[in-house]
Amino acid sequence: MPTPSLLDRLAWVGRLTAFGLGVLPRVAAALVRPGWWARPLYGMVIGALPLAGVAGVALGVVVWLHTRDVVAQTAPAAARYLPTFLAAAVLLELAPVGAGLIVAARTGASLGAELAAMRVGEQIDALRLLGVSPLGRLVGPRVLACVLAVPTLYVLIAATALVSGYAAERGTGQTTLLRYDAAAVAELHLEDVIPAGLKTLVFGLLVGVTGCYVGLTAGEGSEGVGRATTDSVVICSLLVLAADVLLVGLIHAGQAVF
Repeated sequence: MPTPSLLDRLAWVGRLTAFGLGVLPRVAAALVRPGWWARPLYGMVIGALPLAGVAGVALGVVVWLHTRDVVAQTAPAAARYLPTFLAAAVLLELAPVGAGLIVAARTGASLGAELAAMRVGEQIDALRLLGVSPLGRLVGPRVLACVLAVPTLYVLIAATALVSGYAAERGTGQTTLLRYDAAAVAELHLEDVIPAGLKTLVFGLLVGVTGCYVGLTAGEGSEGVGRATTDSVVICSLLVLAADVLLVGLIHAGQAVF
């Protein structure tokens, strides 16, 4: 297969954007039909719980250990701010991106493979013959489930990371729960945390739209299904990281203005 040119890639991005704009009304319409999106949401969240929990524990312990070593070498007097550093790193960046990448890896692949298999099996065509819109029945609920799944995992990862960070800090015998809690929120404000949480909605939207689009435009046969699965993971992960860079820049620009 020839390597796509830059023009081909730009055309693909344009088609993806047009597809996403067409899906947005279906996502809003799916809100009033919880029976359509509750089951995909349940599968996304429950399936990702073990990975999210392990990621939260690892982030909390690893960030605390690294931060403690740096502070001990450079500014020992600042050791009381370790919970603040950990909370800022986890709540503002690591937990949102971690949740987005987990959903991109698990759900992006699942959406791409599922819809590609339905397309190859002509189930999409069957829905159209029955007068049912695939965007409204299949894509909208799945995208909405992704939009809701990423913030849910973000809360889980952040809470687990902060608890595991406290456990690591408590092992040194230098803090109590009240002191840790007070230090963790000492320098964090709602205007800092809320934009970080809202980023996860964008990540979920990107993963849902991209995974569904890749699946619906997959090639024929089992090779097309396999390629759709791989492409979904790669593209969704890249979009989450790119969106994070862009959104962080916009958030800082907005905070500087206001």
